[in-house]
Amino acid sequence: MDQLDSGSLAHDGVHESAAPVWAVFGDLMAGLLGAFVLILVCTLALQLDLSNQLQAEVKKRQAEELRRTALEKALAIPLAEGRVTLEGGRIGISSSLLFAFNSDQLQPEGRALLKNLATTLAAYLSARDEMLMVSGFTDDRQMRGGSKSFEDNWELSAQRALTVTRALLADGVPSSAVFAAAFGPEQPVASNADAAGRARNRRVEMAPVPRTQRASGETNG
Repeated sequence: MDQLDSGSLAHDGVHESAAPVWAVFGDLMAGLLGAFVLILVCTLALQLDLSNQLQAEVKKRQAEELRRTALEKALAIPLAEGRVTLEGGRIGISSSLLFAFNSDQLQPEGRALLKNLATTLAAYLSARDEMLMVSGFTDDRQMRGGSKSFEDNWELSAQRALTVTRALLADGVPSSAVFAAAFGPEQPVASNADAAGRARNRRVEMAPVPRTQRASGETNG
């Protein structure tokens, strides 16, 4: 009888010791499941963020392609005639076509070209929430005396950009849709080591750029 009682007590003890083990195992599995769910949520959030970034980049590239196509269509005639270039959405005009050497006064051929471009650019800008940045560039040679001297290449590039801007304004481009910028000898497109490269660097570029919120607010206000 005593042996039976001892066996029963031993059997009960096994059950009592086994119960905490299963409880610990259950807690461990619950913790692992929670960690798995957390990792899954983080992974899905990361994938969603990457997907949104990819979609934004695709939309950006599509918008750039549409802008380039629209500009090519609008500038088809001067592009075919070789009077302007179009690279990366920037309309380039050689300074030799617009200005005499070291001058900010438009030559007749350059004035006629800008007059033809103004109507096209005004129509292009009116259909989009964009502005036209007119930028002046020079080569890296120091200024020399001439019919009109400038302090340096920065001043020459600024005056040429302003001259082109004023010509566009006179021919119908809204003042709220255009602004001038000067880069002097910075951002060359060719080497300044030879005459041909320096001639390419002396240029005026016009580039449609997105209208900033501040600019939009000032225009609307």
